[in-house]
Amino acid sequence: MTSNRFRVHLTKDHLVFSAAHFITFNGNVCERLHGHNWRVAVEVEGGLDENGYVFDFIALRDTTQQLVLALDHHMLLPTQHPRIHVTADDTEVTARFEHRRWVFPREDCVLLPIANTTAELIAQWLGEQLAAEIAKRAGHSIDTLRVDIEENFGQWARCEMKL
Repeated sequence: MTSNRFRVHLTKDHLVFSAAHFITFNGNVCERLHGHNWRVAVEVEGGLDENGYVFDFIALRDTTQQLVLALDHHMLLPTQHPRIHVTADDTEVTARFEHRRWVFPREDCVLLPIANTTAELIAQWLGEQLAAEIAKRAGHSIDTLRVDIEENFGQWARCEMKL
């Protein structure tokens, strides 16, 4: 058995989602609502399976695409922020930060279990979702997952996870 390590890197023109967000920083500074055309790249690393794969490109592409499509054309809101309070019912989502208040149609929002909708934390969330799907597939020996998110041309964030 070989001890070599292998990587599969995946990025496609269609692994892009358009979404709005705002973030807070320095405690009390809150950006204006704005959007990006976010781009996603994924890399897995490990040994080879019985087919000579680190992981099947098609399965990785399709799983990543489903996650990207779930974010596309939505308002991304954090549910674990200490000062952004998000409430939702069947028809509306309300987000509050200090004196500011936003109300969105429920179907236009994705509520993410993260502290802030930064590229770094969105990459981590995507990575956690991918890791859960990868774990369902028997026979792989992936030990590292990397998710890159580009929120603006040339501005990438990466989350690297040991599996």
